[in-house]
Amino acid sequence: MSALPQSRRLLSDDAYARIERELAKFPPDQRKSAIMASLAIAQQEIGWVSTEVIEDVARVIGIEPIAVEEVATFYNMFSRKPLGRFKIAVCTCLPCALRDGAKAGEYLKEKLGIGYNETTSDGLFTLQESECQGACGDAPVLIVNNQRQCSFMNAEKLDALIDELRSGT
Repeated sequence: MSALPQSRRLLSDDAYARIERELAKFPPDQRKSAIMASLAIAQQEIGWVSTEVIEDVARVIGIEPIAVEEVATFYNMFSRKPLGRFKIAVCTCLPCALRDGAKAGEYLKEKLGIGYNETTSDGLFTLQESECQGACGDAPVLIVNNQRQCSFMNAEKLDALIDELRSGT
């Protein structure tokens, strides 16, 4: 990684160290293989993937920014605009939809007062539809900040989740 002056660094030292650990998993000619992990590390720290983040990740990996941009725009786990503190992605694919996934999404829209791809006025929650999360037997499912999957999400569990996230516990 080429050193940047502290004022131009977008991420923490810890984040850059984590990216370097990801890069170490691949041969030098396969550094592109660390793009997804690097973007995930950056998004986890900053909250979204800006053009500056894409350029910084490309610089660290040693590739052209377009290669990082292609990944960031292809996968819906990466957000290209600022989000709320908690991104709640509800699976609305057919298996979940048949087992109340759409109903869970509608309940959250009403509870939070926002639609899909909107953020609450307090900046806490962004609600999104997601593609299949691979947990059809646990439907309806949702995932919080791409890291915490929640299963069998009925109104009671959705209320408890929102209360928990609001309280920070």
